Amino acid sequence: MEGDSESAMYRDMGLKIRTLHVRDIRFPTSLRHDGTDAMHVDCNYSCAYVIIYTEGDVEGHGMTFTIGRGNEIVVAAVKSLAPLVVGQDASKIFDDFAGFWRKLVNDSQLRWVGPEKGVTHLATAAIINALWDLWANLHQKPLWKLLVDMEPEKLVSTIDFKYLSDVITKEEAIEMLKAMEHGKEAREEEMRRVGYPAYTTQVGWLGYSDEHVNNLCHEYLAQGFTAFKVKVGRDLQDDRRRCALVRNAIGWENKLMVDANQVWDIQEAIEWMKQLAEFKPLWIEEPTFPDDILGHAAISKALKPLGIGVATGEMCCNRVMFKQFLQSGAMQYCQIDSCRIAGVNEILSVYFMAKKLGVPVCPHAGGVGLCEMVQHLQIFDYISLSGTMENRMIEYVDQQHEHFEHPTKIVHARYIAPSMPGYSTVMKIESAEDHEYPNGKVWEELFAKGLFTDPRKQCVYVSPAK
Repeated sequence: MEGDSESAMYRDMGLKIRTLHVRDIRFPTSLRHDGTDAMHVDCNYSCAYVIIYTEGDVEGHGMTFTIGRGNEIVVAAVKSLAPLVVGQDASKIFDDFAGFWRKLVNDSQLRWVGPEKGVTHLATAAIINALWDLWANLHQKPLWKLLVDMEPEKLVSTIDFKYLSDVITKEEAIEMLKAMEHGKEAREEEMRRVGYPAYTTQVGWLGYSDEHVNNLCHEYLAQGFTAFKVKVGRDLQDDRRRCALVRNAIGWENKLMVDANQVWDIQEAIEWMKQLAEFKPLWIEEPTFPDDILGHAAISKALKPLGIGVATGEMCCNRVMFKQFLQSGAMQYCQIDSCRIAGVNEILSVYFMAKKLGVPVCPHAGGVGLCEMVQHLQIFDYISLSGTMENRMIEYVDQQHEHFEHPTKIVHARYIAPSMPGYSTVMKIESAEDHEYPNGKVWEELFAKGLFTDPRKQCVYVSPAK
C-alpha cells in the first residue's frame, strides 16, 4: 500500500532527470593549517558538488569530500557516470533503489577502475547523496525523518545485500527495525530537543601552535564539549607534549582520543601507543594502512589490556571491508563516512552489520558537508536501529558550515536534529560560485597574490612533435 500511495504522489511531478551538474569546489584551508595531520600536511578542503535537476521543481544536491588536488578527477568520474542517471525517472529509481545503486557500481566498464573503491566510488557517493536529498525533498522531510518514517521493508529494500548475507540478511535487518518500534517517538523528540553528542577535532590539528590549541580547548569546554581528539604520529616526544597540553586543559574527567591517520607500521603503532597510554586515550584512530584488516586486529588485541580501542573506517573502501573489520574484531569503534563509500544505501548496510556484531558507530565528519550529512545517519540509527548513544559520538569540526543553506546546529555540544527538508547539502549559490576551482573569485584572487599556482598556466604535458 505504501508503494501505491507513493507512486500516486509522484504522478505528474515531472521526476524525469533532465541534467546532472557537477562543480569542483575548493576552500584554501591550507593557509591556516586547518585539517593538518601526520599524513596530510596541506589540506584544501574540497568537494565534488552535484546537483540533479528534474523536469519538475524538485532538485537533489549531493557531494563527496576531498582535500584538494585530485578533486578534478572525482568531478571527471561523476561526469562519466552521469549518462547512467540522466533520463531516468527518479520515482522508478526510488522504487528499486538497491537495483539502481547496483547499476552504478557495477557498470561493466567503469567498475574496472574500482571496483567499488577509490575515485569511482567517491563519485558514486556524490550522485547517490544527491538522489537521497531529492527523495527527502519530495516528501518535504529531513533525510533522517524520511528514513525513520519508512516501513522497515521499504527501507531495507534500498540496500544491496550482495556479499553481506553471511553476516546480515534482509530478513534480519527488517526484524531489527521492527524490534525498535517501541519508543521511537520519544527518541525522535529527544533528538529534536536535546540532540546527539558530539566530539571536537578542532583543537587537535598538528599545524596549530600550543597557544592556539590551549585556547581552543578552553573555548570548546565553554561550549559544553567533553570529548576531544588530537592528531598524532609525526614525532613521539611532540605527541607526548601535546597530549599533556590537552589533558591539562580538558582535565581527566573528559575524553581524549588520538588519530594517527595511517602513518604507522603495526608494531610501531603498538609501541607508540604504549608511550601515550598514560594520557588515557579512549581510542587510537587509523593507526596503520586503512586496508590492513589483520593489522588492525593485531593492534586491537595488543592495546586491549591498556584500555585503548581502535577506531577506523573513514577510509574504508566498501561494505565488504567493513564486514571483515567488524567480523575480525579489528575495530572497536566503527567510523562510517558519508562520502567514502557509495552513499546512504551502502552506509545503511554498515549500520545493520555494526548493530548485529555489537560495535558502536562513531561517524567521521568535519570536511565540506560531512557534518551536515552524517548527523542525519546517526540520528536515524539512534531512533530506529540502535536505540542507544552509549559509546557513541559524532565528530564535529567548526569549518565551512557558513557556506550551506542549512548548516549544522550545535547546542551544548550536541547535534540538534535538522528540521528542513533534504540532506542538508545545499550550498549557498555565492559560496559555490566564489570557490569553484579554478575560475571562482576566491581562487582568482589567490592566484593573483601568488599564494597558489594557477593550474591554467602550468604546462604539465607536451605532446611530442611529429
